[in-house]
Amino acid sequence: MRPLSFRSDELRSLLLRNKIATLDELKQALGTSVNVTVFRKLKPLGYLTSYSHRGRYYTLRDVARFDDAGLWSQEGVWFSRFGTLLASAEAFVNRSLRGFFADELARALHVEVQDTLHQLAQQQRVAREIVSGRYLYTATERAIRGGQLLTRRTVEAVPTAADASVLQVAEKELKASFLLFYSLLDEQQRRLFAGLESLKLGRGGDRRLADFLQLDPHTVSRGRQQLLAQEVEVERTRRTGGGRVPVGKKRPK
Repeated sequence: MRPLSFRSDELRSLLLRNKIATLDELKQALGTSVNVTVFRKLKPLGYLTSYSHRGRYYTLRDVARFDDAGLWSQEGVWFSRFGTLLASAEAFVNRSLRGFFADELARALHVEVQDTLHQLAQQQRVAREIVSGRYLYTATERAIRGGQLLTRRTVEAVPTAADASVLQVAEKELKASFLLFYSLLDEQQRRLFAGLESLKLGRGGDRRLADFLQLDPHTVSRGRQQLLAQEVEVERTRRTGGGRVPVGKKRPK
């Protein structure tokens, strides 16, 4: 008896149409009850497994539209350019400018990461150190970890952005005050101020500040790098001889 022949085209059509699918849906489309058969047909298509929902969903690399952070979501299911949740958390920590507290990484990845970070630390794939009374997860490479800790401690030492709800100020008014203050600064001060606020925001801060302040992201990045390297030009904002001309006393004729 001739063995059954299964075609990968059935799986590709389903995933192009629905974007994501569970293993049961893939087996139904292929007409098999064997998991191995599905994965054998998925492999040449270039598939991805979700890092959320316990890896229950699948998609194609051709379908995923990753954002700048390397993430993509469909119907609340999250996929990562880096693969699994373990690999994604490791990549985020290693690429971060200031490391991650667990709650920060959970917001960035949109899933709980406490157990994942604990596992990575046990496997020595990330390092951790107590900062401000909490575990900060950083890269294991000494030079990168040192820079992350320095940046984090610098940011923790300065006041954080004001919370409109605490101040009982409307968010619209808070933004208007932010822009008014920004408009009063000179060119270097604007660049450094944008760089400082970007540090507070963490990953993606350069782009968010650039969009809000209508700046080139490279300008924000330059300000951030100047602050971290402490390469700031201390100079007069107003050139010598500038300002109001002094008025002498008028003598009566």
